[in-house]
Amino acid sequence: MGKILVTGGAGFIGSHTCVELLERGKEIVVVDNFVNSTPKALEAVREITGREFEFYECDLRDRAGVERIFCENEISAAIHFAGLKAVGESVQKPRLYYDNNLGSTLGLLEAMERHGVKKLIFSSSATVYGEKNAAPYREEMETGGTTNPYGTTKWMIERMLADECAADPAWGVVLLRYFNPIGAHPSGLLREDPNGIPNNLMPYIVRVAQGKLPYLNVFGGDYPTPDGTGVRDYIHVCDLAAGHGKALDWLETHRGVEAFNLGTGKGSSVLEVLHAYERASGREVPYRVAPRRAGDLAVSYADCSKAQKLLGWRAQFSLDDMCRDTFHAG
Repeated sequence: MGKILVTGGAGFIGSHTCVELLERGKEIVVVDNFVNSTPKALEAVREITGREFEFYECDLRDRAGVERIFCENEISAAIHFAGLKAVGESVQKPRLYYDNNLGSTLGLLEAMERHGVKKLIFSSSATVYGEKNAAPYREEMETGGTTNPYGTTKWMIERMLADECAADPAWGVVLLRYFNPIGAHPSGLLREDPNGIPNNLMPYIVRVAQGKLPYLNVFGGDYPTPDGTGVRDYIHVCDLAAGHGKALDWLETHRGVEAFNLGTGKGSSVLEVLHAYERASGREVPYRVAPRRAGDLAVSYADCSKAQKLLGWRAQFSLDDMCRDTFHAG
């Protein structure tokens, strides 16, 4: 088997998945443009695994750059993480999100087609379920009706990939619909470390606990939830990475397109996560309730029984585990 191309491999989920793949004995090629990541993550991947791999700094919309990657490596499958992912920013800058997320996917698909590589795992999102469906979300639910441009790009890419599979039965595509990954590698060497002010909850909590930010903004305290704050299905990033390994196994024997939820099947509120981190760290995390963000849902969590049944995957780590590993990684 050839190498696995990991796009966005220096990102939070991508880098943890690189560790998972290398520890499974796979050969990987990583591409990233460092828009929201740093080379430090790839150094950590090498340190954790003791293994080397090819790396290219490239934007997937650079057709010539992507072509070079495929020409210089024997690639057998791709895992596509690369994309912009901040809900709030996507509402403010929709054109940026459509150009980047759709354009990079088209660039990747064109190169894969030219080189006969027809196995792809796509980093999708629970946002594709939109606001009409009620949690827990199941894969057979109708998707669309997304509440922000970020989610719409994920939904549109899912449609693109389904159409590709319908046009050419040789393609095998797995759509992994993530819920809310947090945590860090147990070694403490690899963690979520976004550039600038964090958009995601956990790195924001960490920076407040460290005194780098004065308080956590909790967006919305009047949702119809037990404590008024948004409820999400938080999953340990190492569980998520393991799901990609299982999806790769699935693609060895399956064609067509298949969607799987990757979550714990249980929702936790923003304040529950905050208090779990306080327990793990022994530090108080000041917060204040701010207005709701455009495009946010009140409750989102998964039914993960399909992944358990067909992929043999289920989440292993608890919310306290996620907060402990996050604190340990600093």
